[in-house]
Amino acid sequence: MAGFRVVPGAVDSAVLLHVPHAGWLDPPAVRRDLLLDDADLAAELALMTDAHTDLLATEAATAAGRVPWTFVNLLSRLVVDPERFPDAREVMRAVGMAAVYTRTSGGRRLRADDPVVEEELLRRWYRPYAEAVGDLVDARLAARGRVTILDVHSYPSRRLPYEIGGADRPAVCLGTDPAHTPDWLLAAGRAAFAGCGGTAVDTPFAGCYVPLRHYGRDRRVTALMVEIRRDGYLVEPGGPPTAGLAGLAGSLARLVDAVDAASEASTG
Repeated sequence: MAGFRVVPGAVDSAVLLHVPHAGWLDPPAVRRDLLLDDADLAAELALMTDAHTDLLATEAATAAGRVPWTFVNLLSRLVVDPERFPDAREVMRAVGMAAVYTRTSGGRRLRADDPVVEEELLRRWYRPYAEAVGDLVDARLAARGRVTILDVHSYPSRRLPYEIGGADRPAVCLGTDPAHTPDWLLAAGRAAFAGCGGTAVDTPFAGCYVPLRHYGRDRRVTALMVEIRRDGYLVEPGGPPTAGLAGLAGSLARLVDAVDAASEASTG
């Protein structure tokens, strides 16, 4: 089991939609180490899964003028969180939610603090995921000379206890990185989601995903995180999508088109 799915886009697309937290799957070997009963695990998954963001990305890709590439995590983030640093750089380690979670969103014990278990999960799931995303980015760099990663997330309308960011809950949060989010990309994100109820930058969540092999090293890789408040497109905490999903997918498609247009202009 690879734990992820790559959906090819247009051969000349410079955009990668990255969907890291839509998955619900917990392999049996992982489930056995989780300390929650089935009811509590289902409740935690409903809170922590970015439900239907894979559907949102699919609809946006279909609506875009040039189909972007899409990389979707099929596993629950309770297996490993591919967006967290696997080492001491990760600030969420302080609340038990580094690349391998040991605490729930409410601070309960999720699994034992066992370095052996952590290393095995990183070996089996985290590193192959990181390698696969890095390989896809390298392939798109070879094809287009630049890549923009649009990191597709969602978050609940009510703050969860584990959160360490700001208290505001905008309709759309745009996350940036000083080295990988140029001004034009942030401006494109603001413009694309201008009609969705208001945007904020790096609050309540900050940063964006860039594969570790490129992070801080390759300025040809640009990135922007798109965090969508869940009451705008689904029945919370993790219920069915609502009519709002179509409009948000359209906004994401407009951002894809704006990025591709900027890439065309920069490469002549």
